[in-house]
Amino acid sequence: MTGNSHDTVSGDFGLSIEEPLIFEQDSPGALGVDWPEADIGADRLGGLARSGPVGLPSLAEPTVVRHYTRLSQKNYGIDTGLFPLGSCTMKHNPRLNERMARLPGFADIHPLQPESTVQGALALCREVQRWLSVLTGMPGVALTPGAGAHGELCGMMAIRAALDAGGAANADRQRVLVPDSAHGTNPATAAALGFEVVSIPEDGRGRVDPERFEALAGEGGVAAVMLTNPNTCGVFENDIRRIADAVHAAGGYFYCDGANFNAIVGRVRPGDLGVDAMHINLHKTFSTPHGGGGPGSGPVVFSDALAPYAPVPRIVEEAGVLRLEEANGEAFGRMKAFHGQMGMFVRALAYMMSHGADGLRQVSGDAVLNANYLLRKLEDVYSAPFAHSGPAMHEALFDDRSLRDTGASTLDIAKAMIDEGLHPMTVYFPLVVHGAMLVEPTETETRASLDRFIAIMRGLAERAKNGAPLAEAPYHAPRRRLDETQAARKPVLRWQAEG
Repeated sequence: MTGNSHDTVSGDFGLSIEEPLIFEQDSPGALGVDWPEADIGADRLGGLARSGPVGLPSLAEPTVVRHYTRLSQKNYGIDTGLFPLGSCTMKHNPRLNERMARLPGFADIHPLQPESTVQGALALCREVQRWLSVLTGMPGVALTPGAGAHGELCGMMAIRAALDAGGAANADRQRVLVPDSAHGTNPATAAALGFEVVSIPEDGRGRVDPERFEALAGEGGVAAVMLTNPNTCGVFENDIRRIADAVHAAGGYFYCDGANFNAIVGRVRPGDLGVDAMHINLHKTFSTPHGGGGPGSGPVVFSDALAPYAPVPRIVEEAGVLRLEEANGEAFGRMKAFHGQMGMFVRALAYMMSHGADGLRQVSGDAVLNANYLLRKLEDVYSAPFAHSGPAMHEALFDDRSLRDTGASTLDIAKAMIDEGLHPMTVYFPLVVHGAMLVEPTETETRASLDRFIAIMRGLAERAKNGAPLAEAPYHAPRRRLDETQAARKPVLRWQAEG
């Protein structure tokens, strides 16, 4: 429960109402609809009729509505306030995007409809491809991947297909070079495809050491590099052309994790940097806050060298009619049963068209400006391990070294932020920084919003230095500090009545 000092009769505090599980509110016989008794006769289920209750709670309609409304009041979202999750790009979602995505011609279509009835939707998908190709300088686009990691898998499967097409000459190409500053899904994706992952440590600047990279690439057997740029240390890999040249000279391909594309969109074309494949999180760069399983979309852009191996389906035009090409001799196959996340395509195109080329350039500039504003306003109270490496990109990275004498940790600061009405930043990531606090303000936060965040964070640092018991925070949340490790390792996924 909350830590309020003034008890109430009910145990509730204003809108912070203690809400039991919906199963605990089960009231047998209470239904929103009165069903008449019916004689259905003998069943035709072949002995498969249910022999016991289904286990769902029986509730009146007002009880159901109140339950989920109360739960929503306990939640925090981008419409509530600043969502500073580093590497996640949780920014305001313009309502224009939502209105467009709900147009019946986009929202009510089905992937099994005849292609002649969805020509507008196919045209929209092709327009999204065109925008992504222009913004990245890469000719091939696959729309179907459902999220960033799915896009990584798509890009690396295309690389695998290209290597296999080379025959015996590529048989020993099994090494994928992955910097420590890359997203954690990068090595996991490479390993899932059977590649050998070779880790590259950061060089003290939060970047890849190009000489170390060239040495590893020169050892032979290189299939690809998987590099995140800007990386998770919040800096741009300024030796990226040298890295691209080295991997290409070794006969491999360059996969770039594009999750942080929001920091460079409209300013840098990855294709000009030597990238062969890159996924783009539409739900990050192009505005739809994500989480809880969706919505997400991770299209992949390809260079000329890899475009032939991109997955199907592909949108082609014949005699002025658009259709989905379901088979292609060089494509490695399909990524999913259907054609991608239509709602995300609509939202992304609405975002891109409403901003235009100049607006997207301003998006990345403002995102970088906001991150550097936070970095410079907080680096005197929280350690900033790579502040000496030059300007930050889209996010500011801190750690808890300045708090070591206080007894407070990164986790304590994150939990105390909940009491202040803030969602915690990303903590303990990237792994190369002990006690990491990764903050991404995005371009949509105002100066006033950032100043409020700065004041709170400085105040928490001051409290920690004055011996405040932050290890007990949060005090005012519906639940106090939970054993998150236990919850992750032994989740209770099924409710059972006591006794």
